[in-house]
Amino acid sequence: MRNKILPNFNLGVEHIEDGSTIMIPGFAGPGTPRNLIAALIKQGAKNLTGISNHPGAGPYDDHLDLGDLIKNGQVCKMICCFTAAPHPSQATDFEIMNEKGQIEGEILPQGTLAERIRAAASGLGGFYTQAGVGTELAKGKEHRLIDGKEYLLEYPLHADYAFIRAYKADTFGNLQFRLSQRNFNPIMAMAAKTTIVEVETDIVPVGEINPDQIHTPGIFIDHIIRIPDNGIWDHPIYRN
Repeated sequence: MRNKILPNFNLGVEHIEDGSTIMIPGFAGPGTPRNLIAALIKQGAKNLTGISNHPGAGPYDDHLDLGDLIKNGQVCKMICCFTAAPHPSQATDFEIMNEKGQIEGEILPQGTLAERIRAAASGLGGFYTQAGVGTELAKGKEHRLIDGKEYLLEYPLHADYAFIRAYKADTFGNLQFRLSQRNFNPIMAMAAKTTIVEVETDIVPVGEINPDQIHTPGIFIDHIIRIPDNGIWDHPIYRN
């Protein structure tokens, strides 16, 4: 069995090239792969396309997230569900840069985003949905009448890389999630060519995670990195 465990985050992102497409779960808290994001900031790849439900909390959250990657000028396009903050006084870096034309934004309903990712993970060629019919989001998309109702054709979303955060993993890469990690992490882990995981607890031998508690099978996982217990785990960019 191939060894999937890497000793640090720098090795996890060293092969990411300019122009890559990266999926990053967007719910704040335990679902955000902050260490991998920080390592990619340090690595410096540019002209990236990001896929996430939310493009970062911006300057009003002191935890490093996708917004820091955007602020650093490494992302040229975001495929996401929100461009604006809930309140005008809390504008995110993505919102400011998008309004200035410094970064492209493609907006999708959150359910459509999730289903496009799941379609890629499942090998589907596309699907029809009513979400977005009659709005600006429908422009340029194929429309079809099904059972007397109008639908839009949506295509799968693939990525070169997925950054995932998990609560527990075994040496094969079987993953167990907790809390908001179970939102976008499971489907993103299956929709990328290369999936890199940061893990909160010690990586255990195969068989130690109850099969009923495995949320993503290890067949989809390429690299696993244990988050260190000491140091500023949110900011590994400051480590060697």
